[in-house]
Amino acid sequence: MARVEIIHEVPTKRTPGWQLFFQDCVFHYDDGSSDEGYRFIWRKPDGCLQPARGQARIPSKQELEDLLIQADQEGWYK
Repeated sequence: MARVEIIHEVPTKRTPGWQLFFQDCVFHYDDGSSDEGYRFIWRKPDGCLQPARGQARIPSKQELEDLLIQADQEGWYK
């Protein structure tokens, strides 16, 4: 298991409702180790994250590219 610390995130530009986020994170594992990395995750309309054992569905190439461009423009996607 891992606890995830979100360092940066950018959302899709959707109308209110479920939002897809691209996040820069630190994954802290039960054994005391950690790794840095990125993830995609959905937020529910109430703002809570939607944890899933599988992957986050990315609806389109355009939304994927938009998230990566936003993160790059903010200077944290390297």
